[in-house]
Amino acid sequence: MTDRDQLAREPLPLRGRAALVTGVSRRAGIGYAVARRMAALGASLFLHRFEPHDRDQPWGADPGGVGAVLDGVTQALAGGTVAERELDLTDPDAPGALVDAAVAAFGRLDILVCNHARSGGDGPLGALSAAMLDAHWAVNARSSILLAQAFTARHDGRSGGRIVFLTSGQDLGPMRDEVAYAASKGALASITRTLADQLADRGITLNTVNPGPVDTGWATPAAREAVRARFPSGRWGLPDDPARLIAWLATDEAEWITGQIINSEGGFRR
Repeated sequence: MTDRDQLAREPLPLRGRAALVTGVSRRAGIGYAVARRMAALGASLFLHRFEPHDRDQPWGADPGGVGAVLDGVTQALAGGTVAERELDLTDPDAPGALVDAAVAAFGRLDILVCNHARSGGDGPLGALSAAMLDAHWAVNARSSILLAQAFTARHDGRSGGRIVFLTSGQDLGPMRDEVAYAASKGALASITRTLADQLADRGITLNTVNPGPVDTGWATPAAREAVRARFPSGRWGLPDDPARLIAWLATDEAEWITGQIINSEGGFRR
């Protein structure tokens, strides 16, 4: 093998790998962009969704429904297949059931991306309740950690395992009106190095990505303009911006990266 051969990039670096991506319910979302990126790199995708959460939010569910989401991911496939399941991750048994379903579908599981999140129904200090805090914790932190645990138990070691959490930059600036969300998402950044250290002995990497402000249709016109002005490029992040990084972290090229909190936010100025 020549030096050039060794430096050449594999065109389908996730060929033969199986990935579970959570929170893939809207074509405007980050999870959908991640799934399409991984599909285009050769992976098979098991997609998790929970549409009732989206329907309760101002932005609503995808207008084309789950069929449109599945069609979009399927169109990006480069040799893999797609399966999906709807589960409520407030159920403590759901993370294990979701991982079991992915393994049953593909016979293996190599990649886990915890993209799901509970948002909305939050508030500042003085407006919080125990139920509000517990609900955000259950979905954003507890279920992600339990997913990582279930993934580790079922990973067969045939390839380097990859886990990616998503946080929201809570350690970079305040989120005064979203204390429950900030606390639960911030917990994932805080636990990243601890989990990565333990998983390193199993050949599994774990990293956490902060995508920064991404235009997934949730912002009001006033908020969209105020945030846009803080980006040097003059535009919001797009779902595919963090998706490219997350998909790369799942490849063999990223095998030397673990325990990192990576801020992918285009120079956003706080």
